[in-house]
Amino acid sequence: MKAEETITIDLRGQSSITDYMVVATGRANRHVGAIAEHVVKDLHDAGIKGVHVEGMPNCDWVLIDAGDVIVHVFRPEVRAFYNLEKMWAAARTAQPAS
Repeated sequence: MKAEETITIDLRGQSSITDYMVVATGRANRHVGAIAEHVVKDLHDAGIKGVHVEGMPNCDWVLIDAGDVIVHVFRPEVRAFYNLEKMWAAARTAQPAS
């Protein structure tokens, strides 16, 4: 679906809600929705049950919760505003030393 700037953030040991977060960008609302629909279909085809999707009506930011993996698909300006990558990078570096 030609998602742009796709990154995967390893959250194992950092979050109690998921192990990985995938963040991707779509060029416009329609592109964001198409990417999200494709991801949901692929998860279903892979046998992943209980997938929860939020944000499809507006497609500014679609969140797909597949349990161990959460996928965020944003329009560029929405991704820049929330900047999840920076937030989670800060959380990883703020861990107390062992």
